[in-house]
Amino acid sequence: QVQLVESGGGLVQAGGSLRLSCVASGRAGSTNGMGWFRQAPGKEREFVAAISVNGASTYYADSLKGRFAISGDNAKNTVYLQMNSLKPEDTAVYYCAAGLYAALGKGIYAYRGQGTQVTVSS
Repeated sequence: QVQLVESGGGLVQAGGSLRLSCVASGRAGSTNGMGWFRQAPGKEREFVAAISVNGASTYYADSLKGRFAISGDNAKNTVYLQMNSLKPEDTAVYYCAAGLYAALGKGIYAYRGQGTQVTVSS
C-alpha cells in the first residue's frame, strides 16, 4: 500500500504561481511513476503530469506544457507540481497519484491522495 498526502493548494490570483507537494509513504510494489491529476466541478478528471520514480522522465498534458512542471525529491519521498501563470480555468481539486509510469497519462493509477483545492481568481 502507498499513502499519498498532498499539500500546497490555496487561493491565488490569475497570473500567480503555486507549488503543490505530495508526500508518499508505504510499500511501492510495482509502482514506478508518480503523477498529478485534477478535477474541476462538473468536469471529468484530467491528467496533468507524470514523473518516473527515478526522476529521469516526465511527461505532461499537452495543454499544460510550459506552465506546469513536475519534479521529485527521492530523499523526501516527495513529488512537486510547480504551477505558473495560473488561469481561472486551472481551478480544480488536484490529486497526487502513483502507479505505472506509462499508464498515468491514460488516467490509470493504483493509488491516489485525498486532493488539494486550487482556486484561481480572475
